[in-house]
Amino acid sequence: MPPHCDTLDGPIVTMARKALEAGNVDLILPYAQKSGEGEIVEAFKKTMEARKAGGVAREVADLYFFETVVRLHRAGEGAPFTGLKPAGLSVGPIIPLAEKAIETGSPQELIASLKKVVDEEIQKRFDEMVHLKKHAAKSGSVDDAREYVEAMLGFQVYSHGLYTVAKAKAHEGGHGHGH
Repeated sequence: MPPHCDTLDGPIVTMARKALEAGNVDLILPYAQKSGEGEIVEAFKKTMEARKAGGVAREVADLYFFETVVRLHRAGEGAPFTGLKPAGLSVGPIIPLAEKAIETGSPQELIASLKKVVDEEIQKRFDEMVHLKKHAAKSGSVDDAREYVEAMLGFQVYSHGLYTVAKAKAHEGGHGHGH
């Protein structure tokens, strides 16, 4: 899954389009760190001027502006900018549920979906670990014991990782990094 904010139909470009259409740079400024404000304002001015030419010049200017705001947004996350991604890419099942929660004011469907995924993953990993433990005890093999230890430690690390992500501040849980 690509980072949601890198797509042409993601929240950053969507708001950048609204800023251009409204002629109001302030609409996009909250999507980047304060340190990027000057560059965004300058890009906005250039884009607004270039858009007057219409046609291809308008398209190129808009893309320049979108790339600028997405790049600065990503920099604020401590993530690299690898270019704009096309619209319509899959963002997985959770982003649409999070967006729906924001729109409806209720996170219940999102909570239920996340609980189900976590429950299933923990159970699957736990069951595999227990199976490997029994197999290692029965076989007496060091290799089988090693496989169990790897699964047991992996289970602990996975559990800790879930906890860490659940307790993280916005953008600390891996947002846009390595997806």
